[in-house]
Amino acid sequence: MKRKEAFYTLDLQDTKIAYAHKSNKELKEAARLFRLMNSPGLVGLGSSIGLSAIKLNLPFAESIIKKTIFRQFVGGVNLQDCQKTIDHLYKNKSMTILDYGAESKSEEADLDYVRDETINAIRFAGLNKSVPAVSTKITGLVRNEILEKLNVDALLDTAEQAELDKLAQRLNAICEEAYNQNVSIFIDAEESWIQEAMDMLVDEMMSLYNKDKITVWNTFQLYRRDKLDFLKKSHEKAQSKGYLLGAKLVRGAYMDKEAERAKELDYPNPIHDSKEDSDADFDAAVKYCVDHYLTIASCCASHNANSNLFQAKLIEQNGIDKKHPNLNFCQLYGMSDNITFNLAKAGFNVAKYLPYGPVKEVIPYLIRRAKENSSVTGDMSRELAFVVNEMSRRGM
Repeated sequence: MKRKEAFYTLDLQDTKIAYAHKSNKELKEAARLFRLMNSPGLVGLGSSIGLSAIKLNLPFAESIIKKTIFRQFVGGVNLQDCQKTIDHLYKNKSMTILDYGAESKSEEADLDYVRDETINAIRFAGLNKSVPAVSTKITGLVRNEILEKLNVDALLDTAEQAELDKLAQRLNAICEEAYNQNVSIFIDAEESWIQEAMDMLVDEMMSLYNKDKITVWNTFQLYRRDKLDFLKKSHEKAQSKGYLLGAKLVRGAYMDKEAERAKELDYPNPIHDSKEDSDADFDAAVKYCVDHYLTIASCCASHNANSNLFQAKLIEQNGIDKKHPNLNFCQLYGMSDNITFNLAKAGFNVAKYLPYGPVKEVIPYLIRRAKENSSVTGDMSRELAFVVNEMSRRGM
């Protein structure tokens, strides 16, 4: 009983623990950046100018980005660059999930490069006990047009079928290496008009590589109306076909794009009407995964404090080992340190999702971070408040 009473004092807003890994200088830099990002108008203008400057190879652009938003949200330009951050996180009880920041590629050489870089990351992770997983996007491995056609079961011509075959080869090479290195591979979810095609591909990889351990993980976007049911059906399918399910749970990152496309093409928006509905489905998915943790490896990949606390309480209430490898938490590097490091301090499996890559590759990711979090979720306001509170606590 005493253990449970102590547990429920877990405070995900404890800034002393959240920022113990940051110096006063680093806190000031974070506060400055979050103040800038707290203005949607400024973010929109800065994103447009920054993207244009990078495309034009203006000499000052990369330097400015590297010293500001890149430093806050990205691990480095390459794997070796990330090692210092990986070690620093591990020292503070957080693991790392690596993600090469490439997406929406089309040229064959680029697609092969993303495959090779992902395999390099898996091998790098295999040598780092603090890197249990690598994340990848299927849109970095094949043209979007192929996925769109596959999504609606359209007939592919000979050249398109060859592209699909190459995607299967690339994806298989990645998953096979992950299996051999004993590293998990997280496959990101993306837009609804290509997601069914990707789900099919990921299911095939899980059936090959998740029979005796969980190597391949699909991502479930719970802001979609259909994904809670899809999670349950995916589990039932895995059970019936003799493999284990890997499930990364997210709310979703394409809300505006989904709504705009649904309106433009006049079909029902696949996203829930309200945040409350998304929250309810997310927490129901968390509970389902915890209830079935012996046959589902799950990751609560969320910046919502309530959902993280909900999973933590379920683990504790059910008497499950906090370090069970099938129950995990993850937040983006540079954000939600209040969640990550307080959960880590309490003894749970927690990781930071750490993108890396050249500035020109990660700029779309950085713009998405800035735009979404300033205009939609209000994450920057929350991040700023936590940093300011800790600065005040330190008497800064």
